[in-house]
Amino acid sequence: MKVSTISVLALALIGISQAAQAETKIGFVNSDRVMREAAPAMRAQQRLEKEFEKRDQELQRMANDLKSMQNELESASTTLAESDRRNKERAFNDLNRDFQRKQREFREDLNQRRNEELASVLEKANRTVKQIAEAEKFDVILQEAVYASPRIDITDKVIKSLSEGK
Repeated sequence: MKVSTISVLALALIGISQAAQAETKIGFVNSDRVMREAAPAMRAQQRLEKEFEKRDQELQRMANDLKSMQNELESASTTLAESDRRNKERAFNDLNRDFQRKQREFREDLNQRRNEELASVLEKANRTVKQIAEAEKFDVILQEAVYASPRIDITDKVIKSLSEGK
């Protein structure tokens, strides 16, 4: 009698579990793809490139100047007077220090602006995911997964919705 009661209870629990699983709707969003392919992310990247273009060109020009100075120092080091050589080395070191400082400031400023832009895109993406989840009655949307079946991947819907400006 005990065994049959336990068997009936186990079968009932299995049936309830399967019914609950059938009603659960799960989705997955590949955040990396959204941050690469969505229109707001691409516009943010273009804004960053435009904003930092002049500083990047200045750094490239300085790098070329440094290379030229170094080549000149190496090739003329034996023919230059000691004082001229020291003056050129000092000028090279000053320019190199200035270059490194500007390069460091450039990286810091670029990283800060990139983080600001990405935060804005991420906020829009999360709002869009929430809208899709509510409209299509998802129970949960995952953004990080070791594996996600293409059947539950809604990344294309999110990218399309973001690109349409919804």
